[in-house]
Amino acid sequence: MSSLVGKISMINGPVILGENMTGFKMREMVLVGEKKLIGEIISIDKDSGIIQVYEETEGLKRDEKIVSTGKPLSLKLGPGMLGNMFDGIQRPLKSIKDNFGDFIPEGIGLISIDEEKEWDVEIDVKVGDTVKEGEIFAKVQETELIKHKLLVNIGVNGKVTKVIEDGKYNIETDLVEVEDEKGKKHNLKMYQEWPVRIPRPIKERLPIDKLLVTGQRVLDIFFPIAKGGTAALPGGFGTGKTMTQHQLAKWSDADIIVYVGCGERGNEMTEVLEDFPKLIDPKTDKPIMQRTILIANTSNMPVAAREASIYTGITMAEYFRDMGYHVAVMADSTSRWAEALREISGRLEEMPAEEGYPAYLPSRLAQFYERAGYVESLSDNDGSVTIIGAVSPAGGDFSEPVTENTKRFVNVFLGLDRELAYSRHYPAINWLNSYSGYMNMLKNYYEMNLDEDIEDLRAKMLKVLYEESRLLEIVLLVGEDVLPDEQRHILEIAKVIKIGFLQQNAFHREDTYVPLQKQLEMLKTIDLLYERGLEAIKMGIPISKVRNGELYDEVIKMKYTIPNNDIEKIDRIKNLINNFYDKLELDYSR
Repeated sequence: MSSLVGKISMINGPVILGENMTGFKMREMVLVGEKKLIGEIISIDKDSGIIQVYEETEGLKRDEKIVSTGKPLSLKLGPGMLGNMFDGIQRPLKSIKDNFGDFIPEGIGLISIDEEKEWDVEIDVKVGDTVKEGEIFAKVQETELIKHKLLVNIGVNGKVTKVIEDGKYNIETDLVEVEDEKGKKHNLKMYQEWPVRIPRPIKERLPIDKLLVTGQRVLDIFFPIAKGGTAALPGGFGTGKTMTQHQLAKWSDADIIVYVGCGERGNEMTEVLEDFPKLIDPKTDKPIMQRTILIANTSNMPVAAREASIYTGITMAEYFRDMGYHVAVMADSTSRWAEALREISGRLEEMPAEEGYPAYLPSRLAQFYERAGYVESLSDNDGSVTIIGAVSPAGGDFSEPVTENTKRFVNVFLGLDRELAYSRHYPAINWLNSYSGYMNMLKNYYEMNLDEDIEDLRAKMLKVLYEESRLLEIVLLVGEDVLPDEQRHILEIAKVIKIGFLQQNAFHREDTYVPLQKQLEMLKTIDLLYERGLEAIKMGIPISKVRNGELYDEVIKMKYTIPNNDIEKIDRIKNLINNFYDKLELDYSR
């Protein structure tokens, strides 16, 4: 602990003005007042400084002490994070409830992962070995699903001089001693501390060319998210942002999920905290919490902590990425985080930009999203951090500053539509204003895993949907009967695409998760229906004969009727289509 001490000169909500602060540093963590509230210095000018406090400041008085800790806001990264629920600055909520009751008391300090729990440690190095920063030196089976790989602290390189025996130890135990070139000795524990605002170092960034498989058809085929990529999920109230993120957390092939509830309403976050511990990981039949970290910072918690929670989540994700894991970060929602920036900016009397948000909103969003990536870590393992950020524009207005600026920094934009949600079409992703910038990058992935390029098929189906939206405007004016048969056929096939492919039932055993191969076969079946119908129309067969309600129903219902483990049965539906149109064309030619 540093010996520097300043004092409070003014209090403005979560923002404190301090004086006598010569020697304090920017972004340093401080303890404010007699209650020792945790704060962070966000501005220094000569001997005065501005501090944002991560706890409720009511009761603070002028001239109370501001004590330096000598380090920036940092996290303890080690065993005990998985399966845990933290607040925005990594304080464990379950432990706080057990020890202090239903409310987080003021001034409890930066308690984080359990310091007393003992873990089974397997040491991978021996005396005389040379180790470098970021290298794996030991392992701990943190949960049944995840092996926690202990990393040499950043900045530590040298020769191993002492090693403890394998056994049960708590996180404060010195496991390995390393002597660097200068003769200085470093003790490696089970954890390391890392400042939340500084990205963890890597060896190099790798190409983003692997699909984050989600089992959700509208994503995997139409608007794919890549491992190490960035995605925005904007939508108004009730459009299914949280539900979509639940599906991604449960079904995506990420090894670890970090779910950051950033400023959402208390009841929504409560639902997440109650639901996630009950979810079962479908791939292992173990609780999904064994590979999940929850960070809860609701709208009634101190606003400054909301701003920190995003960085807390991404720092934890980078730590597991450095072990060689693929991590998906769900941020729900970055709009509330931006509102925290706006409130603190207002307290600081900064010049506001559009809609009152600070002028530095775009750069802060960029700093957050650029921490995603597919990398080779210092441990020589490939790992990734994928960021999926929900955005909550007021009234569902996508032209507001947070949505518009988020669009600049993400490669996948999944616009949620209120009308689709209210008509029970989930996921309510609007195919007309959504896009993915990863299609070209994933071309080789699709060819390797599906034995063909799906880009042309996807483009063809999207063209049908775009054409349908244009035709519906005409139908509203003059009715469907005036359209030529080819265009009426497009309207029919668009319905099949929307209901039979894009709409997905999260509560149906076969439909909640769909393997990539089945997704492709379903789309090829719809394409066959489209092409055979078009051929018949071009032969002069009227749409009333081409449109077969029973056949269309078979195609729509194949998502339920064809088992995921027996997709060859889709051939039966393709045969039905071919047989029907062969007979139709034969009858007409007579």
